Amino acid sequence: MITKYLIILKSIFTGMLFSDQTAKLLSEIIALTTIIAVSYAICWLCSYLSNKVFGILAKKTKTQADDIFVENRVFNKFFLLIPAYAIRNFAPDALPDYPTAFKIIIILTKIYEIIIYARIVTSLMKTLYDIYNTKDISRTKSMKGLLQVAEYITYAIAVLFIITTLTGKDLSSIIIGLGTLSAVLMLVFKDSILGFVGGIQLSVNDMVRLGDWITVPQHNADGDVIDISLTTVKVQNFDKTITMIPTYSLVSESFTNWRGMAESEGRRISRYIIIDTESIKFCTPEMITRFKEISLVRDYIEAKELEIAEYNKKHGFDTSETPVNGRNQTNLGILRAYITEYLKANENLSKDLVIMVRQLQPTEFGLPLQVYAFCSNKNWPDYERIQSDIFDHIIAAVPMFDLRIYQRP
Repeated sequence: MITKYLIILKSIFTGMLFSDQTAKLLSEIIALTTIIAVSYAICWLCSYLSNKVFGILAKKTKTQADDIFVENRVFNKFFLLIPAYAIRNFAPDALPDYPTAFKIIIILTKIYEIIIYARIVTSLMKTLYDIYNTKDISRTKSMKGLLQVAEYITYAIAVLFIITTLTGKDLSSIIIGLGTLSAVLMLVFKDSILGFVGGIQLSVNDMVRLGDWITVPQHNADGDVIDISLTTVKVQNFDKTITMIPTYSLVSESFTNWRGMAESEGRRISRYIIIDTESIKFCTPEMITRFKEISLVRDYIEAKELEIAEYNKKHGFDTSETPVNGRNQTNLGILRAYITEYLKANENLSKDLVIMVRQLQPTEFGLPLQVYAFCSNKNWPDYERIQSDIFDHIIAAVPMFDLRIYQRP
């Protein structure tokens, strides 16, 4: 068929008063161009029809997998092989007198095929990755790093096949030759190799997931993980800036992952106020009477009074004149009981987790009184508001117990 086409073209150019040699050259060039144009036209037509057919079929199914195959145009890439096969099979007939040119075309079509096969493989991997991302497990196990490694390996293999095609040497000899460059390759791809190892460790040990809130002081990162790739972990800080952290840094350096807090029933409140030690004292009967007017500690004070009176009577202590003899209530102890009851009554705090008010080690500034509880609402602005409301109340309530909060003049 190509031979008849060449004869027709040659006769046309000869009729246009071209010499035989020129007419032959022009007819062969046009024949080759026609082969290329027709093959790509067939490729485009097949791609168009496949998109239409597979698109209609995909919409009729409930699964997302076929939709992803259509969106990624996986089938289209197979049709890109048509021009290579067409040119290789018909080029000899189009260029019968140019064997050297034909050899060059054969090499170019083989290289083209290798590139298309690499694109097909990477497209299939990308499609499988997209399908994986539709599953719930993708939220905890990111496969992006492994995908990038697989893509690099695919293209590296494609490059090796291209080199063998150009040089005509065996693949094993090419690989042996590259072995001598291993030190250079290790240096050039150091970050990729370290990132790959780090990515595997992050995934296997479940150290970081997409959406985790992490804090990495060494890199000034404090925010949510929005991407985990082969060499970097992308963190969107709370001020909306983006910090790029090398993957291996999260393995070799320390960082804080707040996932445990996010998955728990509450977000911890751990803050203290410093009580002026000079204001701490034993309670007088007048103070006890006044403190009983505070409803949250009335039952506590009455129960404690009975317990203390029984203890002092049993051991023969008289605290009316010297309170230090025997047992006696202090204004700080009643304040601790009040804050504890106040926290238990607060509907914003988790009742299933620890609620505690404790003293810390005294300092030169006074006695720290720590509030330790868990806020049920873990949303940052709400959490800060609730925490602030609690301490607003505590700070305002302290003077009611004849105590002072330390404040440097």
